Order: sequence, then structure tokens, then C-alpha cells
Amino acid sequence: MVLFFAKKNVLLLLLKANIVMSANRYFTKSEWCEFRSNYCRLVELMRDEIKYDEIKALRKIVRSAIDAGSLLRDEHDINPLLRCITTATLLCDKVGADRDIIIAVFLSPLVEGGYMLLDDVSSLFGEDVVKLVKGLLKTNELDSKQGAMSSEYFKNLLLVFADDIRVIFIIIVDCLCLMRMINNHPDDNYRKHITVEASNLYAPLAHKLGLYKIKSELEDLALKYSDRETYNLIAQELNATKKYREDYITSFIGPVKAELEKANLKFEIKGRTKSIYSIWNKMKKQQIGVGGIYDLFAVRVILETEGADEKSDCWKAFSIVTNMYTHNPRRMRDWLSNPKSNGYESLHATVIGPENKWVEVQIRTRRMDEIAERGLAAHWRYKGIKSEGNLDTLMNSVRDILESDNDDPLEKIKDFNIDIYDKEVFVFSPKGDLYKFPDGSTVLDFAFHIHTKLGCACTGARVNGKNQTIKYELKSGDTVEILTSSTQHPKKEWLNIAQSARARVKIKQALNEIENKSAELGRELLSRRMKNRKIEVDEAVLMRMVKKMGYKTVTTFFLDLGNEKIEVNEVIEQYLAIIEKDHQEEEQRSAGEYILDTKPISDDKVDELVIGGDIKGVDYRLARCCNPIFGDKIFGFVSSEGTIKIHRNDCPNAVNMQERYPYRIINARWAGKMGSKYVVTLQVVGHDDIGIVTNISSLINKEKNVFLRSISIDSDDGIFQGHLSVAIDDISTLNTLIKKLRTVKGVKDVQRGAM
Repeated sequence: MVLFFAKKNVLLLLLKANIVMSANRYFTKSEWCEFRSNYCRLVELMRDEIKYDEIKALRKIVRSAIDAGSLLRDEHDINPLLRCITTATLLCDKVGADRDIIIAVFLSPLVEGGYMLLDDVSSLFGEDVVKLVKGLLKTNELDSKQGAMSSEYFKNLLLVFADDIRVIFIIIVDCLCLMRMINNHPDDNYRKHITVEASNLYAPLAHKLGLYKIKSELEDLALKYSDRETYNLIAQELNATKKYREDYITSFIGPVKAELEKANLKFEIKGRTKSIYSIWNKMKKQQIGVGGIYDLFAVRVILETEGADEKSDCWKAFSIVTNMYTHNPRRMRDWLSNPKSNGYESLHATVIGPENKWVEVQIRTRRMDEIAERGLAAHWRYKGIKSEGNLDTLMNSVRDILESDNDDPLEKIKDFNIDIYDKEVFVFSPKGDLYKFPDGSTVLDFAFHIHTKLGCACTGARVNGKNQTIKYELKSGDTVEILTSSTQHPKKEWLNIAQSARARVKIKQALNEIENKSAELGRELLSRRMKNRKIEVDEAVLMRMVKKMGYKTVTTFFLDLGNEKIEVNEVIEQYLAIIEKDHQEEEQRSAGEYILDTKPISDDKVDELVIGGDIKGVDYRLARCCNPIFGDKIFGFVSSEGTIKIHRNDCPNAVNMQERYPYRIINARWAGKMGSKYVVTLQVVGHDDIGIVTNISSLINKEKNVFLRSISIDSDDGIFQGHLSVAIDDISTLNTLIKKLRTVKGVKDVQRGAM
């Protein structure tokens, strides 16, 4: 890149002469316009950051790389040079990048492609650039096949994070750049993959780091690509009411501006509308249209105050606004007295403006606004911490959760915390070893820090010779000896006592292990009792019973069974009651749907029920317990009401009926294809992968003469359990469908079940 000369005309001249002599070959027309625009913006922002000699070196490297074919489009037709310069510009605009970050953005693809060595980067641009390039290479080495939401990906990402937070800033902004570039990308699967990463990983991380503008744009673009119809609907409605909103905000701001000026406050005041994603989220939760959103309008008051008067001026402005307009105390947010862990400081008030509409007013100083816009990076600049400084002390909470076995990265993000306001306490073990903890840490945090087993068995501690509970808050200079008991086990309340991310992760892990053991005991107990009573377990019936008992997941059901919260014999009775009800329930069929006939089999003179003959008047039903379809081997069973029920030969109840009521059994067979559909239930088990339901339903819809009537799913601990109801012609079609379903990615097994 011809980076960062002092004058634009010289810059553009060198840019054209040295790098893009063959722009028509390297860029499309629209890409070239975008590249040139970003280039001018980047030069403007980085004018005082990069030396002339470094510009020359960088220009030569990039020009040679293009000539050598080392900056070709990737497999998804993304132009790497356009991506680099757009990411660099966004970093300057939205985060506040320095010289090292910008150079690293351009050099990392060259090092990754083997065109440049790290030793060369070090000699030309210094070790800090090398450190950043290494971090970016680490993120690129993560297994992309697993997807961004895999546990291993997230652990590795946090590991890079703990080494240098600037790498995370870069990849978050790079994700935003990529999301902008794929708006019209022809590969839907690629766009879907990037969208899932953006919404489920990078948007939450951006939120944690205080990069709220980036977070909002990532969420908006994710909604646009995943549900373009809804996105366009909201965007069109906002566009249609744009003039009204502008007039409304002007009418709201006018009186506020006058009162603030009377108070001799220096300020900037501006209004905005909530993001499309935020509006959609509220519409979904509140079941309302755009016009009914509680606080669609937002006004920001930015005070030009510095030093000790910051907070007092914010509260002065707050009192002026709330005196003019009635405010809702429940919606008041005080982030001045208790700033967020990412440095966010502001006062929020929701007031009733003109026309009785709710308006959110955010009050902050210019410094606070800079931190709100650019997150932690801005906070460190204000605190005088150089970006190239050692940030490990601010990243300890990240390392604390890396050992977790929790496979839910979103749960990790909740535990993930960087608290730049933390004070520290220093305590001693009985042997004199010194340990450092955040202020507010408890005996429980100390125990889990020493060892997980010690934490799980902790009942309290002797602190400075006195017995204390696990809730005792540690103080600098304390000598702590942990007390344990073999009967002690972790409890959910401990999550409210532990303050460190490490202790919380270990507690959650221990609780999960206890629950899994109890659930397994419950499963074994039910299986053993049913086996003793010679009852064959039908998974479909069991699932129906579990849901009927009010449980959302099978795991929770087995957990209560293992903990003896429900009695196993009562469960078995409920199971048998459902089976009996299935036996007795008559399925309503139209009179002409099935026709029965009896005729003797010539060789053994035994009467046989034939489905498809001409003689009417025989009352029969297809049994719900096994749901036979054309092609199944079948037999008839005369019920106590005189109705003949048709069962499959492999029906779970066949053996019992044949042993107890052999005189009620009638031979039966199909006479010919009936031309009608049979309803069959399929049980599908597999990994809870993204899109598995869509893939299954799509496959079924493509099958000729197969119709999907209903689908119910249950997901637990990453395992997908689905129950499909399909209308089908015969057993041959069913067997073909089952074989195809077993080939769907993520599906482990498919079995035919009962209705």
C-alpha cells in the first residue's frame, strides 16, 4: 500500500503510478472506487503516525506482492487488498488504530502466504508488529471446519486475546469489513457461515469490549442476511417516517438545548433512531409493530467538561431533562456511579416527550462518549496506557476460563469479564505463599484457585486463626487455611458467592457432572425396573410421557428420577397407561378408505384377512401402537369390542397378544396398493448442528409421494432428537427415505416409531 503521505495529491499520484498500474486487471470498477475512497480516508487519519521511510518500504512490498501474484483473490472471490485497506480504515474510524496495528493488517496476509518472513517484518517494522502478525496468524490457523461457535475455537480465540487484545480488535473489525463485502455474494452457504460467526461470536465480543457501534452494525447485517424480508420491512417503514422522526427529535431537542445553555453548560446534542436489529428484537419480544416500540427515539447529550466536574455536570444535565419531561424511574440507568466493566460511563433517562412518546436520553462527557464509541481501547488511551504495553494484568480473567469443559461458547462469553476498575487483595497460604485476587473475592475463590477438588469440598476457612464461612471476603494480609469435608458438594448458590471467573467455571463444571451422574442413575433405574416387569421401552411413548409430565428435556426428567423427586413405579404406571390408551383408542377413518375381505387360503383352509378386496362390512382399524403401512407383514387382533385391529408382525405388543390371546389372532395380508397415504412416525437422533432441521425437512420435501405432516424437536447437551410425522405410500418408499435421512450431515440414526 502507498501508505500515509502528508499530501493527498502526492499520495494519489504515487498510488496510481506504483501499485495499481493494472487496476482494471486487479480491481473491478466498483472495487477500485471503494479502494480509492478508503485510501484517501486512511491517509487522512494516519498522516502523523507513519514515517516516510516506512511508507516507501511498505509501498515496495505491496507492489512486489501484487506483481508476484501473492495478493490474489481468495477461494470466495474476496479481494485481499480491498479487505485490508477497508479493515484498516474501519480500525481508525471505530477503534482508533496506531501505526503497528495498521502495518500488521497489511503484512499478515503476506506472511501467511509465505511471501514475507517474520524476520523481515521485525527488521523493517519492529517486534511489536511481529507480535500482532503472529496473533493474526494464530486466529487464521484455527480450525474453520468446526465453525466459530465450537468450544475449541473459542478457547483458542481467548488464548490469543489474553496475549494481546489488539488482535481481537482487528479480527472483530475485519469481520465487520467482511460482512459489508458479502451483501451480494453469490454463495449463500458462505454468507450464512460468516453471518453465524458475526451474530453469535463477534457481536457479543464487541459488546463486551464496549464497541457498541460495531456490535449494532454486525447485528443489523446479520438480520439482513438471515431474514432480508423482515430487515427490508423495518428499513422501509423507518425510511417512510424519516421526516417525521427528524421533526420530532428537533422539537424535543429545542427546549432541552435552551435550558442547558441557560445553565452555562457547553455541549453537543443529537438524536438518533434505534438500530434495525434492536427494533426487530423488541417487536419480537413485545409482539408489536415498529410504531409501538417503547423507546424508538434516542437523544444524546455530550458535555464538553473535563476533570473533576464531569460527574456533577452530567447530573446537572440529568436534572434539567427530567424536570422538563416526566421520566420513568424504572428505566433510569446510572453508569456514572458504577461504570461497566468495559469502561462505559453514562446516565440514561427515559422520558415522555411530545405526543406522549417515550424518548431515551443519554448524558455523558466527551471523554465518556469516546470510550462508549471505541470501548476499552479508548479507555486505555485516556489512562495513558500505551497499546504496546504489557496487558496481561488486564487479561487474567480470560485465562481463568480456558480450562473449562463447557461446550457452550455463549456461556463462556457471559463469564468472560475484564474489569479495569478492579482493585487487588494479596493473601497468604499457611506455607507463606502469596496469592493475588480481585477485590471482593471470597474464601471460595481462594479454594478453587488452589485446586478444584479443594474448592468442591470447601466448608469454610481459618483466616488469621479464626473460623470463617465460604462467604468471607478476603482482605490484604490475610492468611487463609481452607477447611473441607468429605460430605460437602458444590451448590448452585455458590455461583453467587464466587467472584472470579475461574471459580465460577469450576463450580458450573462440578454441578454439571453431579447432574449428569444423577440423570444416568435415573435412566438406569427406570431401565432396570421395566426390564424386571418385562416391559419393552418404546422411546416415542417415553418422550410423550415425559412431555405430558411437564418436562422440557429428557435429561431433567431422568435427573428428578435419579434424585427420587418422582417415584419410578408411578412413572411406569403412567407409561403403561399411555400404551393402554393407544390400544383402546380408535382411529377415525373414512368409510371407503380401507375395504376388507375374507377368503380361505387354499392350502391350509385358514381364514385370512385381506386388505383390498370387494366385500364390505368388516369393522377394522390400523393399530396406533405400531402403525402398519402397505408392505408390512401384518396380522389381525379381535378386540373385546369386536373390532379387528391390524398390527405389524414386529409390533412391540405382538408377543404379549399371541401368548395371552392366541384365539383372537387372525392372519392378514395386503391385497394390493390402496392409492392412499399412511402416516408414519420417524425418530431421528443426531448432533445439534446448525441447519440440521432445515436439511431434514428439505430432503423430505424433495421426495416424490412423501409429505411431511409435522416435526417436533428436543435438544439437550448438543444432542438433537426429532420426531417426524410423514405421509407415505408403502414400506419400500419408507425404507428408501430412512436410508437417505441417515446420510444427512449430523444425523446419527433414524428409526421407525409409533404414532
